[in-house]
Amino acid sequence: MNRRTMLSILALGALGACARAEPGAVAQPAPDATAPAPQPSAGLPTSAPASSSAPVVARPTAMPASTATLAPTALPANPAPELIGGGDWLNSEPLSLAELRGKVVAVDFWTYGCINCVRTIPYLQGYWQQFKDQGLVIIGVHTPEFKHEHELENVRAAAERLGVSWPIVQDNDYRIWRAYRNRYWPHLYLVDKQGNIVYDRIGEGAYDEIERQIAAALQA
Repeated sequence: MNRRTMLSILALGALGACARAEPGAVAQPAPDATAPAPQPSAGLPTSAPASSSAPVVARPTAMPASTATLAPTALPANPAPELIGGGDWLNSEPLSLAELRGKVVAVDFWTYGCINCVRTIPYLQGYWQQFKDQGLVIIGVHTPEFKHEHELENVRAAAERLGVSWPIVQDNDYRIWRAYRNRYWPHLYLVDKQGNIVYDRIGEGAYDEIERQIAAALQA
């Protein structure tokens, strides 16, 4: 195992996530949390070094008149891919994002054999209980990693054991996974009332941040 692969594995472990490399794809390393931050380019000095004879050049303190009145640039919409191509559904009739417009949808990629996914479930249960009556829908996209996770009855038994009561779609063929260009378990995408992805989180943690993002999307 080369150093680059080892760093990728260590970084994913810090996130509490597992990654899948698609056949024929070149896996990209996860960000290295221990790497030093890049240093900004040197700007104009506010004073010349003592040993320098260069003149002092002051930084501008106000925006140039030609740009001061420019309007802010609107962020482009990021439409969430539709939940097309999955198999059987549990805890619900088949759902689509189109019919859920006006609600906030948390699309959660998971598999019951992934310990990192299992550790997030109590927090998802908390969001479900807190926000479902305000318009939150959680959809668990169960994309299996191992052969036994393809069996619907195994997924059903695991969902009952783990207390997963929100809708689940079985994504055995990875069609929804690929539509989202996903590579990680767990990976949560937050879709706003207009059907756009406004936040996503790979791995465990950031539970307070996720709660704030859900609340903000519901209030928008």
